[in-house]
Amino acid sequence: MTYISNKKILLEGIKFNQIGVSFKGSGCYVPEQILTNQKISQKVDTSDEWIKSRTGISERRISSLDDNVTDMGYKAALTAIEMANWDIKTIDLIVLATSTPHDLFGSAPSIQAKLGAANAVAFDLTAACSGFLFALITASQFLKGGSFKRAIVIGADQLSSFVDWNDRRSCILFGDGAGALAIEATNEFDNLIGFDMRTDGERGSFLNLPSKNNKDSIIDNIDFLSGAFSPIQMNGQEVYKFAVREVPIILEKLFKKMNYTSDEVDWLVLHQANQRILDSVGDRLKIPGEKILSNLEKYGNTSAATIPLVMDEAIRNNRIKQNDIIATSGFGAGLSWGAALIKWG
Repeated sequence: MTYISNKKILLEGIKFNQIGVSFKGSGCYVPEQILTNQKISQKVDTSDEWIKSRTGISERRISSLDDNVTDMGYKAALTAIEMANWDIKTIDLIVLATSTPHDLFGSAPSIQAKLGAANAVAFDLTAACSGFLFALITASQFLKGGSFKRAIVIGADQLSSFVDWNDRRSCILFGDGAGALAIEATNEFDNLIGFDMRTDGERGSFLNLPSKNNKDSIIDNIDFLSGAFSPIQMNGQEVYKFAVREVPIILEKLFKKMNYTSDEVDWLVLHQANQRILDSVGDRLKIPGEKILSNLEKYGNTSAATIPLVMDEAIRNNRIKQNDIIATSGFGAGLSWGAALIKWG
C-alpha cells in the first residue's frame, strides 16, 4: 500500500529501488574499575558536589592493565553480534571509531581477528567525540552502495591514558568504555532516515590531544621528532558554547530537511559530554527531559563510545523499542559535529 501524507511518503509492501539500512543489534562494555568523584577529590582540589553541579557526573570507569581499546571494542561488538543473531563469518565490514587505539596502525584488524570475522574488512576512523556517528554514517554508505551486506560499527576510547590527572578542569570529565551497533543492508526500507556532518578546523585548538614533538637525533645533523602525545588540552568554556549553539542548529536543519518535527522524536541521544549541554539542547529543540537519554552520571565522557553505550542500555532496558525515532548528535574535537535521524529496527 502506498499513501501520501502532508509530511512524508510512506511505502509499505513494496520494495525500494535503492538499498537502505536496518539496525539489528547493540552492545557495550565498560571496565570494572570505578573512579568516583570522592576518589578524584583525593587527587585534586575538587568535590563531589562541585563536579556534579557543573557536569552531572558522579563516577567514571577506568581501564585496568588488562583493558585496552581492542579488548573493549571486541566485547562490545560481540554482544551486538549476539543480539543480531548473526553468524560472525557473514560480517563484511568492521569500522572502529577511536582516538586512542591500542595500535596506532589500527585496532580494528585486531578486533576482526579476535571475533574470527575472517571475511570482514576492518579499519579505524578518528573523529574524537563525533567518531561513532561519523563511523555509522560511513559504514551505512558502504551498505547503501551495495558493497557490503552486514557491518559492525564500534566506538571505543581509553581517554584515561591521555588525561592530565593533576588538571582538575579536565580529569573529572573522562572515562573509558566501548559500544557497538550491528547494521544490515535491506531493500525494503531505510531506517537511516537522514544525516548531516560538519567540521570547523579553525576552532580545532579548543579541544585537542597534540603530539609532544620531542626533538631527538639519529646521527649528527639528522634530527627527528620522537612519537609521544601531550595530555588532552581543552578550553571548556569555548567547547560548551560551541556545543549549545551548533548542535541544535544541525538537528533543526536535519528535521526540516527530512520533514520531521521534534514532536515526532521518541528519543534524543546526544554525545554524553555534560548534562548541562544535554539539557540546553533539549530545551532549544523543545524536547522534554524524559525523552533525553543520559548515562553521564555513571560513565562520564567516553568520547566515541558515549552514543552506542547509552543506546545499548536503553535498548536492553526496553526504553528504545522497535520503530522508535531517534535523533542523535555527536560533537567534539576537530571541531567536528554531526547529526542523524534513525528509526530503530
